[in-house]
Amino acid sequence: AFRAGTLAAGWAAVVAVAILAAVFLSRVMSLRTQDRVIRLEERLRLTRLLPTAQQSAIGQLTLGQLVALRFASDAEVPDLVRQVAAGELTAKDEIKRAIRDWRGDTLRV
Repeated sequence: AFRAGTLAAGWAAVVAVAILAAVFLSRVMSLRTQDRVIRLEERLRLTRLLPTAQQSAIGQLTLGQLVALRFASDAEVPDLVRQVAAGELTAKDEIKRAIRDWRGDTLRV
């Protein structure tokens, strides 16, 4: 666009940038939507799996912690949530390392 200096070349450059931005934003939006779905699924799962006394911790979990907990089996979720609520596990990488029985996530976008 700078070498040719024509209006058509300038518009072509603008369209190219717009297409790149659209591709990037579509990826970001799909991942954001999937994170929201994971958050909802995990909150519902935790409501089903956790004892009543421990359910108050669900609202304190961050999105990263919920995303990490989705890999844990149903049997080990209560103990992991207890450790997160106690501050023993904070980062999602720590939570993932603490998981012994992994549930795969094959539907990630």
